[in-house]
Amino acid sequence: MTHDENIELASISTKLDGRASIEHQIDIHVLDLVSLRSIPEFSLDDILQGLKYVMDFRVKGLKMKNLDLGLMKRLLEVLLENMAGKEGSLLNQRPTKEADLALQLFADFLHEVHEFRVAVSELQATDLCHALKIHRRCQSNSKPQDKEFAASVLLMLTENFPQFSDWRELVKEKDQDDVEKVLKQYNSSASLKHKIPAAEPAYLFPPQSLYFDKNIEKLEAMYSTSFQNGLTSKRYGELLEHYGKNYLPEPPKPSILKMLWTQVTDFIIIVLLIVTVLQFATHETSNGIVLGTVIIINIIIGFSQEYKASKAMEALMHLSVPKASVIRDGVQESIDARELVPGDLVVLDEGDAVPADLRLIECSQLEVVEAILTGESVPTEKSTKHIRKRTRKIPLGDCKGNAFMSTVVAKGRGKGIVVRTGETTEIGKISKLIVSQPHQQTNIQRKLAALGKWLVAVAVALCGIIVAIGVLWKNDALEMLKVGVSLAVSVIPEGLVAVVTVTMALGVTRMASLNAIVRKLPSVESLGSVQVICSDKTGTLTEGKMGTAEIWTSDNSSFSFSESTSLDPSKGRAHKLETKSILEEFSDIEKGVPRAVAAKGSPPMVDVSQDLDDAPSTLTISTMIASLCNNSSVIFDEAEGWKPVGDPTEVAMVVAAQKAGFSKEFFENTIGLKKYCEYPFDSERKLMSVVYEQKASEKNHKTFPEETFFVLCKGAPEGLLSKCVGYLPQQTKQLDFFSHALSSPEPMNPNFQELVSRSSSRMAEKGLRVLGLAMKVVSKSSAQQIKESKKDSTAESDLIFVGLIGLIDPPKQGVAASIASCKSAGIKVIMITGDHIVTACAIAKDLGIIDAVDTTVMRGIEVDLHSEEALASLKPFPVVFARVSPDNKLKIVKALQSKGLSVAMTGDGVNDAPAIKKADVGIAMGIGGTEITKQAADIVLADDNFTTIVAAVKEGRRVFDNIKKFIVYLLSCNSAEIFLFIMSSVLNLPLPFTIIQILWANIVADVPPALSLGVEPFESDIMERPPRPQKEAVVTLPSALTILWQGLIQSGITLVVFIMCGATSIDTNPGVIQIIKPGAATVFKNYGNSLMEKRTLAFFSLTTMQLVQSFLSKSVTRSVFSTGILNNKWMVGAFFLSFGLLVMSIYIPGMNTFLDNEPLSWESWVIALVCVIIQIVANELMKLVARAHDMKNRKKLIRQSDGPSRREFQNIP
Repeated sequence: MTHDENIELASISTKLDGRASIEHQIDIHVLDLVSLRSIPEFSLDDILQGLKYVMDFRVKGLKMKNLDLGLMKRLLEVLLENMAGKEGSLLNQRPTKEADLALQLFADFLHEVHEFRVAVSELQATDLCHALKIHRRCQSNSKPQDKEFAASVLLMLTENFPQFSDWRELVKEKDQDDVEKVLKQYNSSASLKHKIPAAEPAYLFPPQSLYFDKNIEKLEAMYSTSFQNGLTSKRYGELLEHYGKNYLPEPPKPSILKMLWTQVTDFIIIVLLIVTVLQFATHETSNGIVLGTVIIINIIIGFSQEYKASKAMEALMHLSVPKASVIRDGVQESIDARELVPGDLVVLDEGDAVPADLRLIECSQLEVVEAILTGESVPTEKSTKHIRKRTRKIPLGDCKGNAFMSTVVAKGRGKGIVVRTGETTEIGKISKLIVSQPHQQTNIQRKLAALGKWLVAVAVALCGIIVAIGVLWKNDALEMLKVGVSLAVSVIPEGLVAVVTVTMALGVTRMASLNAIVRKLPSVESLGSVQVICSDKTGTLTEGKMGTAEIWTSDNSSFSFSESTSLDPSKGRAHKLETKSILEEFSDIEKGVPRAVAAKGSPPMVDVSQDLDDAPSTLTISTMIASLCNNSSVIFDEAEGWKPVGDPTEVAMVVAAQKAGFSKEFFENTIGLKKYCEYPFDSERKLMSVVYEQKASEKNHKTFPEETFFVLCKGAPEGLLSKCVGYLPQQTKQLDFFSHALSSPEPMNPNFQELVSRSSSRMAEKGLRVLGLAMKVVSKSSAQQIKESKKDSTAESDLIFVGLIGLIDPPKQGVAASIASCKSAGIKVIMITGDHIVTACAIAKDLGIIDAVDTTVMRGIEVDLHSEEALASLKPFPVVFARVSPDNKLKIVKALQSKGLSVAMTGDGVNDAPAIKKADVGIAMGIGGTEITKQAADIVLADDNFTTIVAAVKEGRRVFDNIKKFIVYLLSCNSAEIFLFIMSSVLNLPLPFTIIQILWANIVADVPPALSLGVEPFESDIMERPPRPQKEAVVTLPSALTILWQGLIQSGITLVVFIMCGATSIDTNPGVIQIIKPGAATVFKNYGNSLMEKRTLAFFSLTTMQLVQSFLSKSVTRSVFSTGILNNKWMVGAFFLSFGLLVMSIYIPGMNTFLDNEPLSWESWVIALVCVIIQIVANELMKLVARAHDMKNRKKLIRQSDGPSRREFQNIP
């Protein structure tokens, strides 16, 4: 290698090392920003200053033009989050020092690093608008350098990114005048700063996004298309090359033959097939037929379960749309939908399936059914209006300006520009995630498969031992091989799969009665073993409908409402809470006394009168504003009762007025107030206002003076307060409702503004959605001017502040108790919601999800910034996730599963389907859930209630308990046969049973009693013990010892009976000790001639003990006299059924011959009874020892624990 080559390689190495070092430093700072709340030793300023150091000394000056794209996306997220920081009062807000520093870093990275620009290019204008807060740097009192820098950042974005070409989309409409002045003032100087070195060609192609926040005119320029003629052929080719074709990922097609082959090649089935072939080869035809029947049943059961599981994949195959009507080069044509590209102009007609995600540019009564995505069967009315929201992740049902792939046009027609295709469409992303989730066996399936392999290994080993012993005794090798095969048949419980399946099916039936519909059978048991339940908030933990929790009025009075979500006016009422007087509050504000923290528990309250003369007029005026500045209502339907009509938030305000005693109808009909005009709610100004006029009363009730006009207004407290010049004064004895509403206001002052701010913050901290209420009285001419001006500002000025109303979706009744039950059962409950973090935390505290032990919460943006491994390593793991996306849900599930935890996940929309499919137990909502979500789920809740999940968990635990009981029972019985064969072989005795007797014993003694164990009642402590560890086997050490003991007892007693009845002359067998006592010969004197008769007695004795063993298997430690004998009537019935079949197989001619049996004398029954008594005594002695050991362990655990209130469960951080 030359000297120059060495120098070149060294330079490359140094550069790579420098990049890795810079990326490492930036990564550390990003993680610090994400975890800032849990790192008290660092401040936001410290971390941002550290990032600035890296920028100034390692990156700036184009020293490092390229950095990792994923890292830059994460950096962009944390900078956006911290650029909006503000300080100052509600009416005078300015950026914090840290917000300015974050914006400076944003501009620097935008200028210096290509990958950061790529990350920015994937944003929408809405995201930047709400993060940049440029207007706060363009106010009249802003510093000149701040204004110039703000102009510089805006120009850098508008000149280099087509989707940001209009700066007005990056600034709220009400603030655009200030920003425009700054741009005009600093345009020439600012444009020279932060100019990006070169515009990358990739930016010529807009990122695939919904663009619901874009004016449709902007899309025409972005895609170089035409709303009349569509794309040109040349532009289409460019877009096709960049974006690719429009198709969904193909799901793997389920093959019936492959599913059958999977069942046939199951390990246990293969072993049973080999044994069956051997039975036919040795002319044991009856044995082979019985085993063959068992194999067929097992294959059918396994195949049916796998076939059901494939349905979610099958549902995806019908999502693609084959044809699309498109305009290109001015010609409308029908083409293969796969040929669509972003920028194409698509025509929609009634009945059409939408071929891609569209931004609508033309609508004519267009309505689209979006049930496949939202679960809502009512068509969504579409429009071309843009939507300005704080985030691009708005609910799909709110995207009125978009049409989504695979949805159907129900009515009207329209046109739309394609904005997302293929995998980037909403349905494409979900389809890809569902397809990518591999089919997983449930925990019980894995454990039973492991148990089966272990039993087969034991069978092969014991078969070899038997053959070896027989050969040593110089017996015929072929005969001994038959003995070994019969032993293998004894070891493998052929009825196990059937019994497990029936037990789970019974659990399914019981769960259905609890409103939990089980789609996949093994999920019955899986739900009982979950360690974490991840639950939606809305509709699952809460009622799913808004209610008014509190109204605060301008005299510092507070009112609460009982049964706030009940639409029935006769249920619930308003209650006045105990509060300080307004003068006392003003005094505290002037003295700088901090706002008091709300006390826990219910504050003292008194019922409010529903008589107009006695009710507090401030409350009545507040409810008048809340119910009349409102387009919703509550109506009574003869068939369905009370029904809400309109927006849920507005319905809650109408209901609050009813509870206070003064409904919307009271103000409109009884008093005679009629709507004059309205300015609807707008997301920019966040206000709604109406004008009402006093007309004649229909019921001759007292009214306001005729031609009195009210402007009633509601909206965001800060926005409303800024438009108020006064506030409603305190009520005096001289003021009734009418005179109080018309009285002169108190002038606005800083003390009252601070009081409103404190009250609003207090209510928000309780998780309430807070709206302000205001009004003013105007003359007829002013009302006409307000109506004719068509400007909301004429109505929404010089207002009188009246109060605040706080609304919330309250917790469902019984959910808190269910969560407490989960905690006592060692199950962690995690709330996952798209709601705001404050609301989520308030509900979580009310429900007990957040308590003294579990306090950690996390937002969706923080989940985005954590890798799966980093999320899994969090200690403690968060119990509340707020503002999450469907991707976040999937990441949370994977993180928990990587810790070895069993996870249940709830969801309703098709967006939730990937996380539901990935979870150990996926739970879909039956009322609000979409069809694909239900197909992907294991369990569907018919009532969408969390309490149902907990009841189903209890039922799942019962199912596993019972599965374990009958497995212990089956293996105890089968091990008795094994030990009997081994001891007989060692003593060189003939087989105590023939092979057909073994098979009959396994059918008679195994299946009916085991099935009856499957319906055993709940254990008393079933919800007071922690979940089973994931890796714990079905047969644990205590269970194995129980099986061993019970098997030895039964086999030992049977062997003694077989020997003492003189099955063979023991004296003639060398090496065998004489064990027959002198008295035994008399008892067994009738059993000296026929080997078949002696085998029948042994068969009868052992099978009878096995049937009695079913009662003894009701508990490993509790006595049969405490568990009860008659409390499970199915077991009593199964005992008599099996015992009847046993007796029939001995005494019915033909049947006894087929099964190698002979009729027995009455002495045989006495012998069997003595055997059962010995068995019960031995088992009770074993349980006595087990109880003592169990009590010792429990005392040890109690001494080591902090007490029941601090109960923790295994593996949960």
